[in-house]
Amino acid sequence: MAVAALLLVLWAKWGPMRPLFDVPHSTVLMDRNGQLLGATVAEDGQWRMPAIEHVPARFERCLLTFEDRHFREHWGIHLPSLVRAAVQNQRYGRKVSGGSTLTMQVARMAQGNKPRTYWNKLVEMLGALRLEIRFSKDEILRAYVSNAPFGGNVVGAEAAAWRWFGRPLETLSWGENALLAVLPNSPSRMHPGKNRDALQAKRDRLLQRLLNDGHIDSLQWSLAMDEPLPEAPMAMPRHAPHLLATLQLNGYEGQRIRTTLDAELQMRASTIMDRHGNSLRANEVHNAALLIMDVPTGAVLAYVGNLPSASAAEAGQVDIVRAPRSTGSLLKPILYAAMLQNGERTPRQIVADVPTRYDGFVPENYDRTYSGAVSADVALARSLNIPAVRALREHGVERTLATLRSMGLAQIDRSADNYGLSLVVGGAESTLWELTGAYASMARIVQATPADTLGPLVHAPYVIADRPITGAYRTPPLRPAALYHTMEALRTLNRPESEIGWESFNSAGAIAWKTGTSFGHRDAWAIGVTPRYAVGIWTGNASGEGRPGLTGSLVAAPLLFELFHVLPRSAAFDAPYDQMERMAICRSSGHRAAPDCDLIDTLWTIKEAERTRPCPYHVTILTDATGHFRVLPGNDAVRRSWLVLPPAMEAFYTARQTSYRPLPPWREGTDEGTDDQVMEMLYPEPHTRIVVPRTFAGTYTQVVFHATHRDPGATVHWDLDGAHMGSTDRDHRMALDLGTGTHVVTLTDSRGKRIAVPFSVQRSGADR
Repeated sequence: MAVAALLLVLWAKWGPMRPLFDVPHSTVLMDRNGQLLGATVAEDGQWRMPAIEHVPARFERCLLTFEDRHFREHWGIHLPSLVRAAVQNQRYGRKVSGGSTLTMQVARMAQGNKPRTYWNKLVEMLGALRLEIRFSKDEILRAYVSNAPFGGNVVGAEAAAWRWFGRPLETLSWGENALLAVLPNSPSRMHPGKNRDALQAKRDRLLQRLLNDGHIDSLQWSLAMDEPLPEAPMAMPRHAPHLLATLQLNGYEGQRIRTTLDAELQMRASTIMDRHGNSLRANEVHNAALLIMDVPTGAVLAYVGNLPSASAAEAGQVDIVRAPRSTGSLLKPILYAAMLQNGERTPRQIVADVPTRYDGFVPENYDRTYSGAVSADVALARSLNIPAVRALREHGVERTLATLRSMGLAQIDRSADNYGLSLVVGGAESTLWELTGAYASMARIVQATPADTLGPLVHAPYVIADRPITGAYRTPPLRPAALYHTMEALRTLNRPESEIGWESFNSAGAIAWKTGTSFGHRDAWAIGVTPRYAVGIWTGNASGEGRPGLTGSLVAAPLLFELFHVLPRSAAFDAPYDQMERMAICRSSGHRAAPDCDLIDTLWTIKEAERTRPCPYHVTILTDATGHFRVLPGNDAVRRSWLVLPPAMEAFYTARQTSYRPLPPWREGTDEGTDDQVMEMLYPEPHTRIVVPRTFAGTYTQVVFHATHRDPGATVHWDLDGAHMGSTDRDHRMALDLGTGTHVVTLTDSRGKRIAVPFSVQRSGADR
């Protein structure tokens, strides 16, 4: 006997053993504090959540009082209970009591709830002994609570608490706990929707026993007895259904997933999104998505993958947060920061906003107008396309792509030739996940301290609590000073990019924000950041259908700022003065001040701005005393500093800025200087390569050249390679037939002023 007992113990302790419950589980989504956000049914159609980590004390007391008072004392078998059950069954001539301990019930459930025969009872007893030797009491209790049937397709007390009461197990009352404790005793014969009177009587007997044993007082007993039974199962929470589905498809099926989401913020964001969905649907816009992040950590606080009310026919099941879409203008801030950092711009430097064309690509501003000259920060805030495309051409598509990818935009994965100059005006695709993450990384870099450089400042967002950082870049491609100027431009400047109503957002204070609209009004974006939070919005149709009025400012921005209003307010970004210096800046041009500049501001500016050229637009001229005419040196000559823009910029700038004074004409009879630039070629720019397409008829199209002259009434004569091609007045455009090779077009006005523009031509389909 001793040998047999020893062998039994050895087998029980160390013998091979299959998992107790090899069954599929529901996928469960929790917020950062353990609050349930959503769950799915398991593969076998059961609501069966993964095993719980601990059993609430109140439920444990109810369960042990009803099922196994001696659970903490026996070794899996309680002989008095078995004897009592045998006597009762013999007395009534049928099975009225099983005498099984909680451990024996776990053993029976693990074996598939086989018929209750004497042989199976013996197997259960051996299984119970083995469980007691191999596992702790708490582990056995958790196994029971996680796998016991609770009526219908509900398995486990945690799932039962949500299905029958709509609350977590640990928050249930004594009456609710008592009801759950008696359900596994006969779940198929009675549950809250079936045999309610018998079920309530069983619950009430347990409550009376709890009172008699001193586990509850008379007041608790009275309140519990008055509690009604639930009428029907309740729906599981669906606070983040798209995130749940996405994670389930990415390897988390059947797991309990603790996320970084804040349940309260998630629900408020969903409510706000749903309310805006009503106005979106009025314009036949059916989809939208949002992301809210904690900037310092990169943790996602709210994740709404689509409009909560969008139907399946409207692609409501699609998680738009992870869907690649045209970026619109959202990449422009990164290009702006890169140019500041490389000493190619000062923050306020004026740039050209004039008709532009490169190899058949003709960028246009949203309102299809031209400012002539506009400061770089205002061009960014107004999201002007022409200055952005000209900046990209200057900085280089390849360099810009490298910066974008180093900021975590991995979806932008095609070649520089493939994107071309459309890269920053909607030619690239990325996701709300990546773009909001990139803006959060920019904000994180601005606020970085020397200690922060030890860890990655640029990394993807994260939503799984125990997997905090992925896709990290240890060395940020952009430094704080460049991004500080970028954030200031996006925070403080007015936005007329047809962003009607932007003034209503002006109270946002510390928010640096950018909108984007893709070609054809298919995508409307808004992303805003503060030192603490990043909020990203996308609106549109998952099908790609565009809608009139679907713009970032009119549709996405109002939603962005309503979300910021539910977040704690944040201070503005701190200036990284260690990477800046006091610099003399020309007030009119935004360039570093030159000797000819008259109005100069001393501003904190990124140090790399020292590499930019001094103001090229101010000249010192001699005028008469009135300032109306230029004169040669003499007694009446007055030296004046004058802002002189190139002819193309001046032509459009003058129409918008009435304060701008063109260069005065020479006084009559004065021998004019010969160094005045009175003409400029808008297209083609010098050394441009022009590709001439072939028509369906087999001929080649003409190329329209476009020039501008300071004198609106001037006549301009056109020569191509020395041959006169014609003359123009006022609107200086000339259509020319061009052959393959290098050419020079020469323009001469009636006063003999001349410019020559070299260019090359390649006929499409012709031999190179």
